[in-house]
Order: sequence, then C-alpha cells, then structure tokens
Amino acid sequence: MPRELVILACTECKRRNYTTTKNKRLTPDRLEVKKFCRFDRTHTLHRETK
Repeated sequence: MPRELVILACTECKRRNYTTTKNKRLTPDRLEVKKFCRFDRTHTLHRETK
C-alpha cells in the first residue's frame, strides 16, 4: 500500500501529538501541518517524525 502511518510532533514542545496517513509516492518529503498543541494551548507547526 502506498499510504503509511506517520507521527506528527510539535516544533515548540517536541511532543508527539498526532498521527495521520500520507501517500509516500506523492509526498516523499516530510509533512508539515499547523495544528493545535494541547500542551502549549496554541496552534503550532507540527512536523513528521521518524
């Protein structure tokens, strides 16, 4: 399957808050999404981790 499970970590507090899927064939680079961090209580940038 081309879709794989990825974990998103907050760039501010470095905690792993979200999981999502992405298509490895169409987006080979790391995913970056602005999402709500419940520990900082603000919207921050979340990046894909290994």
